[in-house]
Amino acid sequence: MTEQGILYIVPTPIGNLDDITERAIKTLSEVAAIAAEDTRHTRKLMQHYGIQNEVFALHEHNEIHRADAVIERLQQGDSLALVSDAGTPLINDPGYVIVHRCREQGLKVIALPGACAVTVALSAAGLPTDRFAFEGFLPSKPQQRRAKLEALKTEQRTIVVYESPHRILHALADMDTVLGNERQVVLARELTKQFETYLRGSAAELLQILTDDTNQQRGEMVLLIAPLQPDTEASEGPGESAKRTLLLLLEELPLKKAAAMTAKIHDERKNLLYQWALENRDNE
Repeated sequence: MTEQGILYIVPTPIGNLDDITERAIKTLSEVAAIAAEDTRHTRKLMQHYGIQNEVFALHEHNEIHRADAVIERLQQGDSLALVSDAGTPLINDPGYVIVHRCREQGLKVIALPGACAVTVALSAAGLPTDRFAFEGFLPSKPQQRRAKLEALKTEQRTIVVYESPHRILHALADMDTVLGNERQVVLARELTKQFETYLRGSAAELLQILTDDTNQQRGEMVLLIAPLQPDTEASEGPGESAKRTLLLLLEELPLKKAAAMTAKIHDERKNLLYQWALENRDNE
């Protein structure tokens, strides 16, 4: 019986060509072929690293059509690598269909760690990173974009989106309209490249900076929006459902553990639950 091949998910640099791992170079050199979002772009990268290998196109327009051929090739024993134009494949890039089909067929998929604009931007933006929501690209049409921002308005996680240079001013203007001046926004531009820039301020302030300096409208962009801060007056104590859960858990668990579990279940603050229990559990 022929041993089945492996599908490798291989991140590539998002800007600085040094940001590729030895393991990624070794994998790209050793697989039978490389499935690339843009073969021309990938061949340039391969040439830079001296990799000589077969490359074929796999992008959003042909992924479903080519899935059967990729699966068949893996089943016949060829190991393949999947790359996107930059960064980690499947993160707002093609590849989901192929990986999903591989899992359905019991084929092995190995993802290599590597560059990703989302995590790079989060690491240096200075916004909370313990919880975040990645939303890909905002809608290109104004009405849909504003509706999307309205839906995200009460998000209590840091929001990360990609944006294109020709829409960045419109996106910031809509953020100003929907979110106002209270939410801090960070524009991370040209990450890992020579002109890498982080701009911080309200949407209106960033809009003014980009209007005054058109150079700041160029390049690959990541926008990060600070989470909505909960109303402290409305959050003086835990919610009623959290209180009920905590009281039930206290019947079986020590206070510290019960408070920690309740905090995870209801997304409440552990110390707030702990203090509430100390003050109220004998009265309930």
